[in-house]
Amino acid sequence: MKKNIKHFFLLTALAAGTIHFVNRFINMTADIKNILKAENGNFYDWKNGQIYYTKRGSGSPLLLIHDLNPVSSSYEWCKVIRKLEKKHTVYTLDLLGCGRSAKPYLTYTNYLYVQLVTDFIQNVIGEKTDIIASNESISFVTLACNMNKDLANSIIAINPTSLKDLHITTDKYASVKKTLLELPVIGTFLYNIKVSNTYITKDFREEYYARPQLVSSKLIDAYYEAAHMNFSHGKYLMASMEANYTKNSIEHALKKLETPIYVIESRNMKDAIAIADSYKKTNSRNEIVYLSNCKKYPQLEIADKVVEAIDMFLK
Repeated sequence: MKKNIKHFFLLTALAAGTIHFVNRFINMTADIKNILKAENGNFYDWKNGQIYYTKRGSGSPLLLIHDLNPVSSSYEWCKVIRKLEKKHTVYTLDLLGCGRSAKPYLTYTNYLYVQLVTDFIQNVIGEKTDIIASNESISFVTLACNMNKDLANSIIAINPTSLKDLHITTDKYASVKKTLLELPVIGTFLYNIKVSNTYITKDFREEYYARPQLVSSKLIDAYYEAAHMNFSHGKYLMASMEANYTKNSIEHALKKLETPIYVIESRNMKDAIAIADSYKKTNSRNEIVYLSNCKKYPQLEIADKVVEAIDMFLK
């Protein structure tokens, strides 16, 4: 009996050691191509950690906020920024827990990002701006602008998350997943599986792009690199997202919002028309543009069409 127990603990220690080695190897090699070069931007010393951002061009300020996802970063705007900076002073940032920004061990809540957007506009941009928000980021941008009318002249939402999905709250099962992902060794291992090159490629080919043949290896490498920067501590954001802490109902704020919201919706997305209509019904001042031959990230897949829509709204 004692011999079996000894073998069990020996095998457990060996497995833990192997997993730890795999985690270390991934962390050491993920950014070997150095696609996301931090020296191309600056850091804003925010109260919860340094926020990486860039500032380019000249003209009226325009803030680009990427999708809230631990694999995402401001690289999401790489195909539109050069066109936009001809008419605007364009700011991009990596949200806390993403890309080159800090990834502290804390519970990431929707209100945390409300504070981040508010502080960044007030302390870095220093004046009212136009904001472009991608997917789930529309939630905290809407709430921030509803709470402070001096933040934005307008909001452009690219494939905003459905109002119904933003209304989801946490439960016991979700909290268990959060706890599991936050574990030092096994949690990091599970995170590394979820943001592996294979899974990111699958997401791009099936969910993010309507034409998978356009997905480049460099694009996959950039998202893989973003997910593993800072020792894969993006797992803390993922853990909070799995527990739905980053979600928040915005219907009430959307009804009262005085800042105009313009929606860019991809026809190839599931329930695209229904989602856009729900935003329109909640606030009749919203305007909608539909784009074809694209899915979740039209700013990467059909950048020129997205810029045309942005220019139209900002005029």
